[in-house]
Amino acid sequence: MVIKPEEISSIIKSQIESYGLSASVGEVGSILSVGDGIARIYGLSDCMANELLLFENNVYGMAINLEENNIGCVLLGDEHGLREGSSVTRTKTTVSVPVGDGLLGRVVDPLGRALDGKGEIVSEKRRPVEFLAPGVTDRKSVDVPLQTGIMSVDAMIPIGRGQRELIIGDRQTGKTTIAVDAIINQKGKDMICIYVAIGQKSSSVASIVQTLENHGAMEYSIVVSSSASDPASIQYIAPYSGCAMGEEFMYNGKDVLIVYDDLSKHAVAYRAMSLLLHRPPGREAFPGDVFYLHSRLLERAARLSADLGGGSMTALPIIETQAGDFSASVPANEVSVTDGQI
Repeated sequence: MVIKPEEISSIIKSQIESYGLSASVGEVGSILSVGDGIARIYGLSDCMANELLLFENNVYGMAINLEENNIGCVLLGDEHGLREGSSVTRTKTTVSVPVGDGLLGRVVDPLGRALDGKGEIVSEKRRPVEFLAPGVTDRKSVDVPLQTGIMSVDAMIPIGRGQRELIIGDRQTGKTTIAVDAIINQKGKDMICIYVAIGQKSSSVASIVQTLENHGAMEYSIVVSSSASDPASIQYIAPYSGCAMGEEFMYNGKDVLIVYDDLSKHAVAYRAMSLLLHRPPGREAFPGDVFYLHSRLLERAARLSADLGGGSMTALPIIETQAGDFSASVPANEVSVTDGQI
């Protein structure tokens, strides 16, 4: 074998010509402790509130507590494989979900991933789950009725497009039935419906999806499901995810009906997260900002002015009471935030 010097020199020249020096800069922190779906992170001094953080096991987390020496982060998935000293990187984005027509007729989780086995969600656009509610000047008076299809409700309780009407009662009193009937009744009325299941049994959600399919209602509906087996963090972002999906249609001039079933379980999930993050408990061990938790969600329901397209989002939040106790912490909050009760 004869080695030719010109061949070697040409190889070296081509290597030098194609050589590139690139460096990427990113903030990396490390885990101080992890457990119960909560991670304490050190080193990410520029982290934003509600920022998505990426862990070593490719699970995302959401930064909630921004403290002087560390960050309290809730994991949006399994903590398996994470330990003290594991690295965490910033994504520099907040939690967002896919939105648009590609979600219609689908069952998704609060992060916008398909749960119905019909393939991946096709969507080119995303919206942040936390979004500022429209101001007074961006709104229009509520004067277009929304029928639930239940004569006693429609005759006695006025519900308009863009309103927030609370459905409240003890367990097994027909709260979900009213909401599902209202969704089925929107067939042919150019209304997009979103059903958000928070902390429900998967079998209950499957039953509701089957009911909607039997009545041809899934073609204009989206089901956002966070089951009772999901982490508290996933249950926490579920209603905000559903709301973000509805806002995309609302800001495009369409009418949306969104059902939150139910916000009692949502408050319980938030309480679990808050206590694990060592936030001070208040009445019934709920954190002090449990009112803000739901007021910022329900204020996003609105009827927009003509300048913004005239779309609307009507919210039907559901609250489960214990032995008819309306004066408990969460029911009292919801009654004060909403426009009326069923």
